[in-house]
Order: sequence, then C-alpha cells, then structure tokens
Amino acid sequence: MSDVLLVEKLDGRIARLTINRPDKLNALNGAVRAAVFAALEDLATDDDVRVVVITGAGDKSFIAGADISEFKDARPVEQYRSMVEGNIYGAIESFSKPVIAMINGFCLGGGCELAMACDMRVASTRAKIGQPEINLGLIPGAGGTQRLPRLVGEGWAMRLITSGELISGEKAAEIGLVEAAVDPEDLETHVMELAANIAGRSPMALQAAKESVLAARRMPLDEGLKFERAWFSLLFSTDDMAEGVGAFLEKRPAEFKGS
Repeated sequence: MSDVLLVEKLDGRIARLTINRPDKLNALNGAVRAAVFAALEDLATDDDVRVVVITGAGDKSFIAGADISEFKDARPVEQYRSMVEGNIYGAIESFSKPVIAMINGFCLGGGCELAMACDMRVASTRAKIGQPEINLGLIPGAGGTQRLPRLVGEGWAMRLITSGELISGEKAAEIGLVEAAVDPEDLETHVMELAANIAGRSPMALQAAKESVLAARRMPLDEGLKFERAWFSLLFSTDDMAEGVGAFLEKRPAEFKGS
C-alpha cells in the first residue's frame, strides 16, 4: 500500500500494520498518517480481518513520536488543521475491530498517544515509553492529556507529562499503561497468540464489545448500562449467537461466521 506502511494479512483473520521508517525511528509524518487512514479504510470492509496489530519496523522503535521536522515552520492554524485532518488516533479508537499495539521499542509522544488509542497494548520489557513534549515547550496534542489519566490515573499522567521522563515497558505494565510487558524475543509470539484468540470470536460480538467499553468513557453509568443492554439483546438476532450457544451445549468449538 505504501513504502512507509507495510500491510500484512496473517492467517486471514489478523492484519499487521508496520510503520516503516526505521531510519527515523518510525516517526509519524503526513505520509504515514495518510497511509494509516487508507489501510484502516480498506480493513474496515474486509470481512476476513477481525483483529489489527500495529507495530514499528526494526527492533529499536515502535513510534518515536511525530516527525519534529514538520513542526519547524508550522503556524498555529496550519498545525491545528493538520491535526484535525490527520487524526489517526480517533480513526484507530473508533475503528470497528479490536486493535492491538505491539510496542517493540521507543514509544514516545505521538507514538505513545497512538498506542493509547489502540484497544490493547503489549510492550517489550526493553521499550521506553513516555510523553516528552514538555522538553520542546509543548504538551501532548493528540490525546495524551486525556487518554493517559484514564489509563494510569491523574498522578502518574501528570508526572509523565510534566517531567517528560521515560519509563520501561515493565513500569508501564505496573501502572496500567500497557496490559503486559514481555521479553523482546517473546513479544511477537505473545501478541499474535492474543490476536489469534480474539480473532476466533464472533466479529459482531467483538464490535459490540469494543463500542460498549468505549461508551463507558463518555456516558454516565445508567446510560452506559442501557447501551450495553441494547447491544446484548441485539446480538440474539445473529447466527453467531445461535452458533455460540449451540457449540457450548454440544461441547464443541464454535465456528463464528460474522452473521
């Protein structure tokens, strides 16, 4: 699809997107953002793909943030417009299928924000993760001040954002920024096993699960419970629900078709 983004389909049901700028530590620029948008648009309508994994090329970096060279002469209005029009973070968060960040190295600034927009995060113990925008006289601008407190609490979010310090993958797991930290040599196996497990579930139930969990961020509890009940009840109209119940009662693996 693009030389800055590699798109692979693994075992049919898993798509892996690899940011491919290893010489720039996979920093995000306009070309990368456009390629990610295009890839997500294609994968959204690919019924074979049930899970997406995002990672970075090489073994040094997941995404080392935004390409700072694009900041040099940017004017405020131009910068604001580019962030609104190039909001891959919102595109990932609202994507209808589960997205896993496979954090294989530096995960900084916009890279950390992209990982937080994913539904799950697994890091190498060798990863270095943080929001160092404060070192440039800036703050996070792609969700860091909003998603980070929701994941790790206000205190840790304030510390990471105001100090610019970087933490290890193990520390990130300890505070809840990532769901797991594993040895570098085990990272791909761990993530792909997780992705394969999820990919074996009903696509419609996966979409319902993702939308319902995300609803908890923006809805009061009573509204969120109504939203959940509506999805739960709607799934009773699907062939996948009948297959899942039948397989359970017959003590056999379910074969979900997405209908």
